[in-house]
Amino acid sequence: MSAKHTQKQWTRIKGENSWTMFKVIAELVEGFERLNEIGPCISIFGSARTKPNQKYYQIAVELAKRLSDLGFGIITGGGPGIMEAANKGASEAGGVSVGVNIDLPMEQGHNPFIDTDKILNHRYFFVRKVMFVKYAQAFVVMPGGFGTLDELFETLTLIQTNKIIKVPIVLFGTDFWGGLYQWIEHVMLGEHNNISPKDLNLFLMTDDIDEAVKHVTKFYDETKHGLEPNYRL
Repeated sequence: MSAKHTQKQWTRIKGENSWTMFKVIAELVEGFERLNEIGPCISIFGSARTKPNQKYYQIAVELAKRLSDLGFGIITGGGPGIMEAANKGASEAGGVSVGVNIDLPMEQGHNPFIDTDKILNHRYFFVRKVMFVKYAQAFVVMPGGFGTLDELFETLTLIQTNKIIKVPIVLFGTDFWGGLYQWIEHVMLGEHNNISPKDLNLFLMTDDIDEAVKHVTKFYDETKHGLEPNYRL
């Protein structure tokens, strides 16, 4: 490949990047305008592969119901699995059920339990994560894959660095999260000192729905934080 040919390719890519910015801005504007109207919500993350007959699907349904009964809307990634379960729980409780969907070639579209006027479709993962975080007053993280871990650690990083206000984070399922917690505690903190001891207090790990709900309600009972969109802009 010649340097001249490479330069032509690079010039074409720069032009595409300029148009990409307009697409990104359009997604952000649409998301902000629509989600600004829904009130306080809780984002629930988890695997798209979890089946309705599995334990964590059923737990996600019940937990979403309980949180909806408290007046919180439920935000998910809009897909199947845990996302479907959480939207189902919100819908069955008569609560606000939001789906922040992502266009993926290998997965189906949004699940049927999202309010029809609260389906957002995104091209870009990073814009979608802005919507997850900006409009959530708490996060419940169920067992999941790379995407779930990505969402969890981005949220922890934003709180750790004071880019968003501190909000409750619940890791549900000690059999799933226990090994990761031990690694964070003993390796990331203990052996390498790459985080502070207080960072372990940024989240609660539990197997109990009552404890998860109480963790959220207690936070807002004991702090002066209002229920408002996140991000320090």
